[in-house]
Amino acid sequence: LSAAGGAPGAQETAARAARVVRVNQVGYLPDGIKVAVACSLDRGTVRTFTVTDTAGRVVLGPRRAAPGGAFAGCASTARLDFSALARPGRYRVVAAGTSSPAFRIGRDVYAGTADSLLHYMRQQRSGFNPFFGDSVHRHDGIVVDDSLLGGKFIPTSGGWADASDYLQYVATSATATVSLMLAWRDHPAAFADAFDDRGLPGKNGVPDVLDEARHGLQWLLRMYPEGGPMLNQLGDDRDHTYLDLPTTDSADYGWGKGKERPLYPCTGRPQGLFRYRNRSTGLASTAGKYASAFALGAIVFRAADSAFAGTLARRAGAAYEVGRASPGVCQTAPGKAPYFYEEGNWTDDMELAAAELHALGGERRYLREGMEYAREEPVTPWMGADTARHYEWYPWHNAGHHELWRGAGPRERRELAAFYRRGIEAVVAKAGNGFHIGIPFIWCSNDLVASFATQARLYRLMTGDRRYAGYEAAAVDWLFGVNPWGVSMVIGVPGDGRFPRDPHSVLASQLHAPLTGGLVDGPVKRSIFENLQSIRLTHADSLAPFNRGAVVYHDDWGDYSTNEPIMDGTANLAWLLSGLAGGG
Repeated sequence: LSAAGGAPGAQETAARAARVVRVNQVGYLPDGIKVAVACSLDRGTVRTFTVTDTAGRVVLGPRRAAPGGAFAGCASTARLDFSALARPGRYRVVAAGTSSPAFRIGRDVYAGTADSLLHYMRQQRSGFNPFFGDSVHRHDGIVVDDSLLGGKFIPTSGGWADASDYLQYVATSATATVSLMLAWRDHPAAFADAFDDRGLPGKNGVPDVLDEARHGLQWLLRMYPEGGPMLNQLGDDRDHTYLDLPTTDSADYGWGKGKERPLYPCTGRPQGLFRYRNRSTGLASTAGKYASAFALGAIVFRAADSAFAGTLARRAGAAYEVGRASPGVCQTAPGKAPYFYEEGNWTDDMELAAAELHALGGERRYLREGMEYAREEPVTPWMGADTARHYEWYPWHNAGHHELWRGAGPRERRELAAFYRRGIEAVVAKAGNGFHIGIPFIWCSNDLVASFATQARLYRLMTGDRRYAGYEAAAVDWLFGVNPWGVSMVIGVPGDGRFPRDPHSVLASQLHAPLTGGLVDGPVKRSIFENLQSIRLTHADSLAPFNRGAVVYHDDWGDYSTNEPIMDGTANLAWLLSGLAGGG
């Protein structure tokens, strides 16, 4: 109703339509920072706001809004801080006559969210896939691009598909495996046991997150078998020829449709079978990832399965020495398109490996070498940058700093915390917009947002310094709806929220399968969207009013740059959400 008590006039109705209030659809913790963001499409100003309960009674306010400037499709923004409201319940934020969706305040709002990620991980399984109740890609694989081993069959079925295609990379799989294990180690109460080791419904006495981590470790052991070569990649973009389900995959790499896929070994030199080649210079980026996953796995599983843990420990030590002997990056191999993971750093991988080996056996050598690696890359280089190549600075946050910190002395601890602080400050310096987001909007931007929030939380726990807590909270809120588009970037979370309904996925498009738990790539610069190959929108843009700026997001099957679920990004969220699930 208008202020006069009658029906709103046309001008007032238009003003309301031009403004939206974005909230974290999962909800807010009682003692946490709570901010909504008002987005105006017409440069209108939001000066005050209130919070009401679901009956419409005002419970807070009016409070003053903080202007935030223009961002993406929002001609102006305002930050609406209602942190003073701590009482559990369901509420709405009202500003300039516009009401937000209802949301909840409660200590348990994140309960179950970490486990939800595992639904998507299980759907991504190669080998036996519980979603289909059948084995997929069972013939893998044959070595290529190697003069000595070319044509050799090595059994490597297993692991996870990287995204909505079926390519598999050690870089992302090992990182995902580490993420799952760290989440369980630090927040075990966040995870349930509702599925068995094959991913089928039914308890097996093991937390589901460890079943999934073990699935990843078993594939990594096949990709780096004792006495065998260190492999880096399974499949290439010839996979994209057909839009098939994994059970009917028609990709033909020269041995028949649906047969063996190519295995690319770590060679330390540029690779690529066709026109395009990567820029590999060594083995350490992949070797370090193997070593950290195996060493952490040996710690996590040694009480329950000493034989498995012993194997992991041996392979961890061997992989670490490969990395020591061959510094440099081992990038993924392109196929017939120019896209590949252009990883440009490797000392962070060796640092994490050294940290986990030190935790595994207590050898001081690893702590010393880990600190040497840490000082070579104190800040992950994308932090503070405006752009980067695809996966150029990967993993997106350096878990090695925190893992070394756990076993380091006071001086080293202060140094490692300072490294994290420098990265956080570089991102915060770019976060002057109303959403307090300072990451570069490159491909997989949601991964960067998740990693910034993780690093900020790790720093806060390491030091007790809360000066960046607002930016940490803003990053979490962004992923669950406090963004110009008002979309939770995790499919199906929350179940009654607004999340991607048309993701770039054959499972979603052909089977209408709910990809619950999958984190989509996220918004990108308009210039990236407009210049990628074979990208198009397949229907009218439902978010068009918010896609008029320099950053865009489309809930459309045809936009693989913003709306494709990603396996490693999903696993990257596990530690963050498992910590929030505890209510703190």
